[in-house]
Amino acid sequence: MVWEVARTVRVRLDVPDDRKSDLHATNTRFQYCANRTADWAWRYPEEDCVTSKNKAENAIYDDLRKETDDLHANLVQKAIKRATDDIDNCVDRLADGENTSKPEYDTFSIVYDKRAATYYRDKVSLATVNGRVDCDYDLPDDPEGTPHGEYLLNEDYSFATSTVHYDSESDEFYLHATMERELDASSPEKAEDSNVLGVDCNVDDHIAVTSTGQFIGNADYLNHQRREFEKRRASLQQTGTRSAHLTYQRIGDRFGRWSDDYLHRCSKEIVAEAQRHGCTHIAFEDLAQIRARISDGKKFQQWAFRELQEQTVNKAELAGIVVETVEPSYTSQQCSKCGCTLDENREGQQFACLDCSYTANADYNAAKNIARKLALKLQRGQKSPAGGAFCQYALKSGIMTVSATEVASDTPVSVERESTDKPTTSVVGS
Repeated sequence: MVWEVARTVRVRLDVPDDRKSDLHATNTRFQYCANRTADWAWRYPEEDCVTSKNKAENAIYDDLRKETDDLHANLVQKAIKRATDDIDNCVDRLADGENTSKPEYDTFSIVYDKRAATYYRDKVSLATVNGRVDCDYDLPDDPEGTPHGEYLLNEDYSFATSTVHYDSESDEFYLHATMERELDASSPEKAEDSNVLGVDCNVDDHIAVTSTGQFIGNADYLNHQRREFEKRRASLQQTGTRSAHLTYQRIGDRFGRWSDDYLHRCSKEIVAEAQRHGCTHIAFEDLAQIRARISDGKKFQQWAFRELQEQTVNKAELAGIVVETVEPSYTSQQCSKCGCTLDENREGQQFACLDCSYTANADYNAAKNIARKLALKLQRGQKSPAGGAFCQYALKSGIMTVSATEVASDTPVSVERESTDKPTTSVVGS
């Protein structure tokens, strides 16, 4: 099985002082093309919006080339693609009943691929409205162990479509270099080769809890930071000045980077936990099916769950671990020991089975159910459920084995006794 993995590395560019204006002018043309495309393609609510890049190019590419004749042809195409992709996302949100509006582009962000940029390990050559500009990378003295060393300078990775950004506070340009690599990692295709780590995501308390009893991240802290950002944003929007608008953009970018980094550390801990227990798979609940559970004012949590899963997938791929999702019904109510599904089993963060008297932290119990669901799914994938060794899932006190009886009845069968006390809490970045 071959996987293609991608990593993004942020590296400062050493742009000659006399060429900075060329990059700014290029961005102005690029954003003009994106806005012109959005104006043409956005037709809501009178009719369907245009989300096809080819259709947009056929209609307005020639006009844009005339209007921005000094802009590289590939950058015009990339601006068109950016707008149609964003409108496609807007259409999806409208279909989900969310409020959205036509995309507008007024920040510094230029998309470059290998036709408009030439990438090297120590520099990049960028097409501008005034010819090419060579920009050296500002690399750490010792890149070992850094993203620059692991990806940017690693010959196993090749450059893909990347973006150039500008930080007005520091007057610095940055390349967000996308590095790609193909991995020939053998995925465990037989159930007997599988060991699953279950992960339960939460709106409150901890962001994620694993079937091995690790409590990761602090959802309350993440939500608090989000609320503080929203308060500041509302205050700046009421002010309405140009200065307030620029400040709003800066704090929005700052919060976005902070939350991405926070979830990065959480996803890193999830993959590390899977590696510690020799897991071949990580199981999450299917986001599409739990969306209704956290809708109506909790869109940020939906984004956080999606981002956490995506970041976990990226890191797990490099570790040779498969990430899959399972149907989420009854993961919170079902007893992971006997299979009882009474709603009364769970009260807040405490799970106490009314049938077998098993007690545990409610999210830990749910994580075990999630792991077990994927183990059952993998076991059913065998030609004969009774054949071969049994699929396992990792617990804090060892492993649980899915038997042929379970595959037939879908009821937990305890193979190994485990303690029922609350797992030790491990909080990332709180």
